[in-house]
Formats: sequence, structure tokens, C-alpha cells
Amino acid sequence: MSAETYRDAWGIPHLRADTPLELARAQGRVTARDRAWQLEVERHRAQGTSASFLGPEALSWDRLARRARLADTARRCFTALEANDPETAAWVRAYVDGVNEGLAGAPEDGPAPEFARTGLAPGRWEPWTPLGVWLATHLLFAGFPAKLWREHITAHLGPEAVPLFAADGPGTAGSNGWLVSGERTTTGHALIAGDPHRFIEDPGVYQQIHLSCPEFDVVGLAVPGIPGIAHFGHTGTVAWAITNAMADYQDLYRERLRRTGAGVEALGPDGVWRRAARHTETVEVAGESGGRESVEVEVIETDRGPVIAGGPEGLDDGTPAALSLRHPPRVTSDLGFGALLPLLRARTVADVDRALDAWTEPVNVVQAADTGGGLLHRVAGRVPVRPDANRLRPVPAWEPGHEWTGWHTPPRAGLTGGVAVMANQRGPAAPLGVEFAPPHRADRIATLLAGRERWSAADMPAIHTDTHLGSAGPLLDHLAALTGLTPEAAALRDRLLAWDRRMDADSTGAAAYAAVRTAVVRELAAHPVLAAASAAPAYPEALLPWLALVPRVAYALEHLLRADGLYGIDRAAAVRAALEEVAARGPAGTWGDTHRLAPWRALPGATAHADEPGLSGDHDCVLCTSPVPGLTDRAARGPAARYVWDLADRADSRWVVPHGASGIPGSAHHRDQQPLWLAGELAPVVTDFDRLTKETDD
Repeated sequence: MSAETYRDAWGIPHLRADTPLELARAQGRVTARDRAWQLEVERHRAQGTSASFLGPEALSWDRLARRARLADTARRCFTALEANDPETAAWVRAYVDGVNEGLAGAPEDGPAPEFARTGLAPGRWEPWTPLGVWLATHLLFAGFPAKLWREHITAHLGPEAVPLFAADGPGTAGSNGWLVSGERTTTGHALIAGDPHRFIEDPGVYQQIHLSCPEFDVVGLAVPGIPGIAHFGHTGTVAWAITNAMADYQDLYRERLRRTGAGVEALGPDGVWRRAARHTETVEVAGESGGRESVEVEVIETDRGPVIAGGPEGLDDGTPAALSLRHPPRVTSDLGFGALLPLLRARTVADVDRALDAWTEPVNVVQAADTGGGLLHRVAGRVPVRPDANRLRPVPAWEPGHEWTGWHTPPRAGLTGGVAVMANQRGPAAPLGVEFAPPHRADRIATLLAGRERWSAADMPAIHTDTHLGSAGPLLDHLAALTGLTPEAAALRDRLLAWDRRMDADSTGAAAYAAVRTAVVRELAAHPVLAAASAAPAYPEALLPWLALVPRVAYALEHLLRADGLYGIDRAAAVRAALEEVAARGPAGTWGDTHRLAPWRALPGATAHADEPGLSGDHDCVLCTSPVPGLTDRAARGPAARYVWDLADRADSRWVVPHGASGIPGSAHHRDQQPLWLAGELAPVVTDFDRLTKETDD
């Protein structure tokens, strides 16, 4: 048989082969056919070469990728994988071989138009490239730049300001996930459901796929460019899913560097200057008229890790600073790929549990269940043991006491009332993190689950799409206390106090609330006490979203409105001014008028749709479609997929992605799932090959 490719009605690939190696090759091949442009972009991002065709806007990322040594770390990790786990290394190689084969052939729907627009031809993947893609995808996932924000706001307002702004930050990715045991379902078998929240990209960040060979048969959500199914899968007898644990496992060190005749030296914690590794690399930057500019990047690495910002001469503005990054894969040369094959082969939660002992990053909370009644709720990933100061802010590399001294044992948890809910709140990973998402999504999911004795797979979309805004209370409380308003403002206040707190796309109340919220955020951010923090240090551009004041105020608004005093800021006056401003403008329409999908595309305008759909939901709703109040109502982040894994019968499972299975604009399956995604509906998971259409014999 070698390998066979089938498709269902949604164009989702279903692959069947005789061996895991042949299957990996087929997965790489079909991914290249469906997502050639996406793979090209991800390969360049991993290498730090994306500015060569995306232009100056991509230069900041390329600088960071080079300075953080992503490609070198990927090579190291693959070399170690070959030495310690040759089976997995061969499996990754087979996937890469398939990618290269797929990129060499033209897809049936025609070549991705982005290649013609940029003049690119697909580049060759190396065996380490999937590891580089994984690193590039997750380098900022744990949000280490939040340590720079804490330092920044402390410098302006003092350490007591740090907890006021502790909230799910603008660059953090999260997820909803819930596990319902058999005692709470209509079938007597467990259900696992949820939705990962990431930047909505086109093509999507998850690929629905079915992988079948004599050793295993798995459906799930793969990451294009990565073999297997890492995050969300169902083998027929066991299923698993993850949420971001919000753990802190990356450290920033302030370095003292000096140039010598031989290169660069760094001051260590023992008071000794030691030679740092140093070399230069060239980043090619495409110009508007087709020309190219070469930008030289100095790459320095100390005993702590690569220097990602600053250097011997300081930051770009002359501020004396240099920051090195220490994170587990660079330290251990292990990215956790050894877990991927065992996950595919898993039959029970015990198998999933053992597989995840090899996981490295990102650090996740995992929920799993099997057909025998087994349940699993644990943290997976490597978190270093080190002083608390390391977790909070950049620490001085030249002072002792900031070393890593081992690894935390990943915590475990149980179920409460037959369910387990994770939505990035303080949960089993609490000892491993600093900042977590507000509890609103988790509390709402738990409340909804408690409202019914037994659940079926068909019931789960009602939870996925719930739009109740749990964080609305503090602002509404301030509105209720206002007196002496103009008639227009009083009428608007009364409307908001009667509003049902649901962020539905067709709701005028939700639109009015969002407009007042935005105005309050701007009022607070413009106050002289806070406005001083709007000027961020001259860190690399890729890190600046974590240092932007307006998003920080927006996502911490409920804390700022509830705090006992706020540095003398008259919050009642700010809320009053915001309400009067919005009331004077007149009706705001519906929430969906401004709260529209804003998917990321590597080439803006290449396949952009002029009228992206209006969305229900909000940042703190279970339907987490995140605007940035104070900046925009458009949602760049949201559910990158939705799934329900049924352990009674895998064929009763359901899933959906925001766009479609194909990454090729104009394909019948490029955006055919979007109507389902917008309506909160799910497509069936098909696993019977007799119900599929055979595409090709390979």
C-alpha cells in the first residue's frame, strides 16, 4: 500500500500507510500540498530570514530569531535526538522528506499565489526545520517580556503597581478546556472539549488530520510543519487536549559586557570576566522597489544564554543594558519531540502520562481520558528550579544566587464534581507561574457544566459559544454610582445597567459597553500618573507589545477600577468623562459592527477580504475573541480551533477551524468551515475510510 491519501467533505486529509515512517512522509507531503506558503513563511521565521521577502516590517523578528539562536538551538536539539532517540529522529526525517516532495510538486488547486507575488520558490527543509518551527512558534508563548513590563512599571509607580497590572497580557496565548467524566455524560464515557486561543492566522495555525497505520489510528489537530499530533488528539481509546499552563520557565539576565581585543567578555556571578561567544550574521531585507538591503546582526552568547537585547554599548538609545535569555531547550538540547510518537501510540491515559514525561515546552495543562474510565489532569513540561526573583524580573548575571538548580516535578490535579476546567486561571500550575488569566472563563465554564446533570457531545457548542462577560462588573458598578449626568449620559448609563452582559454580535448593549470601556481605558492611560509609563525603553520592536501601556490598562481594567486608591487618580471622574463622551456621539450600532475578525496574513492584502465577519464574544468571555480596548475592537486572537472528543464513540466527536483545511486562496476548502465557526457549529469527525474519497496513490 505504501501510503494513501483520502479526503472528507471538508477537504481534511486522511492518511493511511503501512508504517509510521511512511505515514510521517505522507503527512509532510500532504501538508506541503495544502499549506506550501504557510510552510515557507514558518521556515523563514525559524531561520530569521523572513525580511528577505516580507520587507522591513519583519526585520525585528529576524533580529530576535538570530540573536536568540533559534536555528542553532533546533540543530542542537535534532543532533541530540539522533543520539538519544534515533527512532523519533528518523520519523522527523521522513516527515521532512515528505515536505520536500510535496513542495516540489504543484498542488491540484494550483500553486499558492503568494509565491508568484513575492517571486519566491519553495525552499528546502532540513531535518531540524520542524524543531526550528516549533521554537519560533513558542518562543514568546510564555511571555518572558512580561518581566520587562514589571520592571518598567515598577520604575514608574513602585513595586505595588505590579499586581495591579497582573492580567492576561496582549501577547499571551491561552485556551479553554474541560473534561467531563463518564458519571456526568449521557453515554457513561468521558468527554473532552475546548478551544485553543491564538492569533487567528490565514492559513490557520492548526491542521485537522487523520493518521492511520497498523500501529495507531489517530485524529487530531496538528501544527503545520510538525509531524504527528502534539496538542489535541483521539486514538479511539484515549484522547487528550491541552491549555497553556501560564508557567514561567524562561529567565532574563542583565549582563555586563565589555569588548576586548579578542571579542566580548561577560561578568559572571563569581566576579570573573569570561569570554562570550560572538559572531555576526547578515539579514537580507527586501525593499519596496525590489532592491535589497543587508543588515548586520551581532550575535553574542554568555554562560547564561544568548543576548537578545542590547550589548556592550547598551540599547539602541544608548541606555546601558544587555539582556540574555535562558530557556530549557537551549540548556538541555531537548525540545520534547520524544513525546510525539508515544502519544500517537497511546491506548490509555497511562500511556499519555508516560509520553508527556518527555515534554519540554510550552508548558501545558493536559486533560486526557480513555475508554476504560481512566482520567488524567496534569501539567507537562520543564520548569527550572531557581529563586523567585528570576520569575519576576530580569536579574543581574554578575550576582550569585540566580542559577538554575534542577527541575520542578509537574503538578497533578483531580476532578471536582466529575469535571475539570482549565482556562489559564490559577490551577494546578499555580506554583510554577506568576501571572494567570482572570478566573472569569473558568468560572463560567464550571457554572455552565454544573447547570446540567449529564452532557453529550452535541451539547458542548453551547459552552464554546457562551458570551457572558464576567469582567463587566467593576465598570458597571462605577457607572451605577454616578450622579448629576446629562440626560443623554444618564440614559446610556441606564441602558448599560439593564444590559444582560452578553457580548453578542447583534447586541447594541454590548457595543455601548465596549465604547464606554474603550473611553475609560483611554482616560486612565492618558492620566499623568500612568501616561509617564507610555514611553517604553528601546528594547527590540518584537518585545514592545508587552510594554505598551494602553493594552496593559485595558486588560487590567477591572483591577484598576477596584483597587484601594489608584495613585490619586479620580476614577469616578474618568468614568464620568468616558460616559459623557460616548453619549454625546450617539448610538454605537451593534458589537459586530466594529468587533470584526482580523486574521494575520504574512502578505497583507494578498488574500485579504474587505469585509471580515463581525464576531460575538470578548476577551473574558468563554467565546474568547479578543479586542484591545483603547486601541481597536477588531479581534486578532480567538478560537484557533474547537473540538469535542467523545470517548464513547470517536465518530461522535466534532471539530472546526476558523477558515478551512486548505491554505490556498480560491480553493473550495480554503474558507468553507468559516460559516460553521462563526455560528458555533462543528463538523463531524470522520474516521471510516469507506466514507472518504481517495485522492491519490503514492
